[in-house]
Amino acid sequence: MPLVKAADAPVFEGPLMTAVGLAAPSRGSTENSVWRFTLHAGNPGHAHAVSREEIFIALSGQARATLAGETFDFRAGDALVIPADTVFHVWVPGDEPFEAVAILPVGAYAQAPGGDRVSPPWAQ
Repeated sequence: MPLVKAADAPVFEGPLMTAVGLAAPSRGSTENSVWRFTLHAGNPGHAHAVSREEIFIALSGQARATLAGETFDFRAGDALVIPADTVFHVWVPGDEPFEAVAILPVGAYAQAPGGDRVSPPWAQ
């Protein structure tokens, strides 16, 4: 299916976050998964790495990201490129939500340091 209507996209709720599945194998894509997510105010995030390069494009609000020992302020209009197998952490320090789009190749997985591999449901 070449068009995923916003009204038909699945919504996934997690602690202090919401993900809307756009492109994924279950919705017809074969190479990339794309989702829109909102990290709610105060979301502390969690450190993890992904097995393939992931790109975040900030749409609204502000977050902070730590990558390779460096911390960045991440705002609407910015793009954050996460190299494969690099531990990173994104969190919302303020009292407003942060919204972004994420792009991750199909078949990639996430893994917290010392944790199990996880394939996010919005990317399947």
